[in-house]
This record gives sequence, structure tokens and C-alpha cells, in this order.
Amino acid sequence: MPQKIPLLYSFRRCPYAMRARLGLQSSHQICEIREIVLRNKPTEMLQASPKGTVPVLVLSNDDVLEESLDIMLWALNQNDPESWLNPEIGTLDTMLDLINRCEVEFKEHLDRYKYAPRYEGADPIMHRTQAEDFLDELNKLLTQDLFLFGSRRSLADMAIAPFIRQFANVDRAWFDQTNYPHLKLWLYEFLDSSRFKGILKKYPVWATGDPITYFPEQHSD
Repeated sequence: MPQKIPLLYSFRRCPYAMRARLGLQSSHQICEIREIVLRNKPTEMLQASPKGTVPVLVLSNDDVLEESLDIMLWALNQNDPESWLNPEIGTLDTMLDLINRCEVEFKEHLDRYKYAPRYEGADPIMHRTQAEDFLDELNKLLTQDLFLFGSRRSLADMAIAPFIRQFANVDRAWFDQTNYPHLKLWLYEFLDSSRFKGILKKYPVWATGDPITYFPEQHSD
């Protein structure tokens, strides 16, 4: 009987799902990927994770991981060939602190900038301005080296980049003229990499009975 592999429910454009795929890709952790549509979530996913958000990773032992950072950490603890958990500068804890501030402080402003009509009284430009505090901090870190914690990628780069991409895409013309040269180089390198293009591949929306689609595919950078 073939060994059971992890099962990933994902949505291509969700930044949380993106970073889960990045962690699985780097760790070469083969899984079955099921691309979903958020407005029509499959029953199988909701049975595994009733909260109904992506990503969801059902492990071989049927344990369920419902948070993207937990999926990254699980995958990299199985195999971390690029040493994402061991940055050149700082520690795993310092990276997790920066990631947490991205998720809590920056993401609050990002949501109210991108989705202002969903939040009563939200001023998108005010929230964009407040979000720039985090952009400025990242830009300063990137003046010291190519990546946030040294000369090579780490967990922090890959966990934060999908959210900076989302922020930049709200108004790309505005973002492109901002004075964050190091941050923009870091982001554009990420967006142009085969790594990112590999996790952004379009998969058909999964339906019960479909053949297995495996993830990840190989990348060169």
C-alpha cells in the first residue's frame, strides 16, 4: 500500500497560502495539492478544518495544520536544505518577531488600505501611510544585506514577501515611485524568481474524484 502523503488545500492568490507553498517547496515536501475557490469550499476541506480558511495541511497521520506559518515551520523542521530556520544574522526568534509584526501591525493597515469598503470609516490613504512604517523598517534592514537577515534567504523573507507583494499591487504605480529602493529590489527579485513562479502556477479547481495533483515542482533559484 503506497505511503500516504500530506494533503494541502490552497488558493493561488492568498498570501497565507503562498507562503505555505513556499515552505513546502523549499523543504521538498511532496504533498497532494487541492486548489479551491473560496466562495465554494469543498466539504472535505471543511470537515478537516471547519474555520474554512486556507491554507490547510492534513498530515499523513491526519493531524491538521490550519496556520500558514505552522505549515512552513512543520515543513522546514522535516527538511531545511536552504537553512531558512538558521539565519546568518539574528535567530529564529528574531525572525518570528518580525513576522508577527507583519501579521498583526502591517496586515491590519494592509487590509484597510486594500479593502477599505469592508471597514466602516477606514481611510485607505491613512492606513497606507501607517503601513509605511513597516516598509521603512524592512528597507533599512535591506540596506545592510540582500535579504532581511543576511546574504541569503530566510524564513522571514519568504513569510513576509507575499504580503509586501499584496500591498504593492494595490497601487503599483504609487509603490514604484516610493523611496524604498532596497525593498523594491528585494521584492522584484522575489517576483521574478522561478521559485515564486513555481508556487504561483495555476492548478485546476479541485473536485471530489479528481486525480491527484502533486506539489511542489522543482525550481532553480
